[in-house]
Amino acid sequence: MFLGLDYGTSEVKALLLDERHRVLGTAGAPLEISRPQPGHSEQAPAAWWDGTRAACAELRAAQPEAWARVRAIGLSGQMHGAVLLDGADRVLRPAILWNDTRSAAECQAMTAEMPALAMLSGCVAMPGFTAPKLRWVAAHEPEVFAQVAKVLLPKDYVRLLLTGEHLTDCSDASGTMWLDVERRDWSDDLLALTDLTRAQMPRLVEGSEPGGTLRAGAAAALGLPAGTVVAGGAGDNAASAVGMGTVRPGAGFLSLGTSGVLFVATPAYQPNPASAVHAYCHALPGQWHQMSVMLSAASCLRWARTLLNAPSEAALEAQAAALTPARRAAAPIFLPYLSGERTPHNSASVRGSLHGLSHDTDSAALAYAVIEGVSFGLADGLHALQAAGTQVRRLSLVGGGARSALWAQQLASLLGVEIVTHADSAAGGALGAARLGWLAVGGVLDEVCTAPAASHRFEPDMAEQALLHARYGRFRGLYG
Repeated sequence: MFLGLDYGTSEVKALLLDERHRVLGTAGAPLEISRPQPGHSEQAPAAWWDGTRAACAELRAAQPEAWARVRAIGLSGQMHGAVLLDGADRVLRPAILWNDTRSAAECQAMTAEMPALAMLSGCVAMPGFTAPKLRWVAAHEPEVFAQVAKVLLPKDYVRLLLTGEHLTDCSDASGTMWLDVERRDWSDDLLALTDLTRAQMPRLVEGSEPGGTLRAGAAAALGLPAGTVVAGGAGDNAASAVGMGTVRPGAGFLSLGTSGVLFVATPAYQPNPASAVHAYCHALPGQWHQMSVMLSAASCLRWARTLLNAPSEAALEAQAAALTPARRAAAPIFLPYLSGERTPHNSASVRGSLHGLSHDTDSAALAYAVIEGVSFGLADGLHALQAAGTQVRRLSLVGGGARSALWAQQLASLLGVEIVTHADSAAGGALGAARLGWLAVGGVLDEVCTAPAASHRFEPDMAEQALLHARYGRFRGLYG
């Protein structure tokens, strides 16, 4: 058995996987976010450990025989968070999370001081990343910054409690803006931008390698043997890719969750910072990946449901699906920037809008416009990846939006690729984490990182493609 632990923003999730690829059980523990000021987003690191114990206790109670056979643990986690520790490993302040926007000015200053920053770190400087957060702390909380002995990412703080090791993997480290992503090593020049050194960084390993062993106190708390291997693990998207079998160059997935992510594995480091593409290390040695990230995806449909007082998102989607091609062609154009945008615009201040409203616009037309606008945003992301040399013919569709046949077909037609959905993609990062644990104790890549069975396949429809391309041209013209 292999245990996957996934540290999201809203939940700690635990998953048990056996050597026949069966998920024998999952359990979760909720997390809360603190927003002490506008634009701030924080969590108490102690809550991750409390959630770990609660989720593991639930899973252990439900599957005691399987729990007794756990051979390795893998970790997946929300990226970019800053956990600041003093010399005695005490937490100095609440962790600053990936969706915190307080450090925009620091991003501008870092880019001005080091124009090569984006090509070295894999992406343009954004407030969500770890390095600008530390620069903000240095300017606004100097008494805290002076005590910083180590900076850890969220999952790696839990690793510290599990193993006693200050350690991270290359995929998660890629999101700090301190890593030379091509060389897979810390960059002294990038660290100098925040007045930090290698001594304050965790040791680096690959995600599929051992990353410490369970120490006695943590083993007793979880009911597992001391010495159990803890894998290097991965950032959440790279872990999800491992869970989906997206481990060979050209393989990719599209996640339609709260945010939207287009992830493609690449054989080499292929940055495109001009379009806010994220070029990062994969969780596996010698592999990299590209991501385009949009901040509002399926959450746009939730917003529309609330706005229109609809009974459910599925009901809105059904209304949109019933529209004729002529009515779809007459629907408004929606810009999906409800909370700013990353790829390709990198703007925290841009906001969404509807264009082309008329007396004939009804809830079905609005629902269609919102779904289509998110698809257009994802098309922008694909074009940004293509500009960096990436080609893809098939994408797995995961996340809540994958339940919509309308959305899946629309994406196939618009992107010009085969879209494949799967029976159960909800395990995500926890499944990938368990697989990384499996690899860390000798699992073979081709046997461990298999792709899940396809439940439905969607091929481009030429008539729909012509309609969408005409409207996509209008969409692209509206941003300016």
